[in-house]
Amino acid sequence: MKTLWLHIVRAYLSLGLFFYFKTIKVVHAENVPKNGAVLFLANHQNALLDALLIAVKSGRFSYFLTRASVFKKKVIASILKSLLMLPVYRVRDGWSNISKNNSVFSMCANLLNKGEAITVFPEGNHSLKRRVRPLSKGFTRMVFEALQHNPELQVKMLPVGFNYSNPTRFGTSVSLNFGAPILVTCEVIKSVDESTKALKTKVFNQLCELTTHIPEANYENDIKTLNDLQVDFLQPISVNACIASHFENCKLAKPNRFSIFKSFFKLLLIIHLFPPYLIWKLVIQPKIKEAEFIDTFRFAIAITLVPMYMVIVVALLSMFSFKLAVSWFLFVLGITLFSVKL
Repeated sequence: MKTLWLHIVRAYLSLGLFFYFKTIKVVHAENVPKNGAVLFLANHQNALLDALLIAVKSGRFSYFLTRASVFKKKVIASILKSLLMLPVYRVRDGWSNISKNNSVFSMCANLLNKGEAITVFPEGNHSLKRRVRPLSKGFTRMVFEALQHNPELQVKMLPVGFNYSNPTRFGTSVSLNFGAPILVTCEVIKSVDESTKALKTKVFNQLCELTTHIPEANYENDIKTLNDLQVDFLQPISVNACIASHFENCKLAKPNRFSIFKSFFKLLLIIHLFPPYLIWKLVIQPKIKEAEFIDTFRFAIAITLVPMYMVIVVALLSMFSFKLAVSWFLFVLGITLFSVKL
């Protein structure tokens, strides 16, 4: 029953993401092991959407370490746990709660021993900045604990790089880059401190190649230059090469020849979905304090309120004409595709 529920949720999310993003580019999906213990280690730019993209595009059912603050309400906590999300506590949650992470890490170690997949965002928080931030050592701790319980275990750590064209805009594109698996066994572990540092370095270096990594020192100037050049952020290798060449060797993004038509269809979409759009603009969006959550809450509206509104409209129109109801439904789907995919 649990597996059926996860398949249903993944199928629905996949459909929602298809209508939400212009393109979702998956690079080196063949690097994802079909079975066995896997630790997905991703950079974290776009709040919950990062996790959803791994859930839908990795080909594995994965457990997710999620900040504990979202588990406060029992109903929400039950839903999140049914979606394989596990609470992890941070310093801001209070020092008294940090000790609760011991049981979480032990649970993760057990899951790895069962050959499960776990997703961790080792930067520890999210940021729209196009750079890889220093990694915490929590993911190494769960690997070491798993190997202590089962010396024969082989854990594959898989770096994942996210690259968004524009992470706060509706109908943007994203690339999901799977790196080369890093095999961890008892044989490769020396001292804990030494191995922790080595594994963190390997993961960090891969992430810097799988996503755009702008050095912190000149970040503001460099990001402005890259935006002015209109580089293709979906191709991190070329963007990083552009930065390394001091912006002399840069591959630019192809201009959108259909931008006018895209704006027209977006306006049509707003008109036909005006009530959910109004709720988004007047009620939800003004309450968002962190820009990293804009996409997450907008997507939540797109897969909840929008379908509910469409069902209501179709039901009302069906009272007058079934053909009219079907025509309206298909028309809205069509302008949605044009407003997103053009």
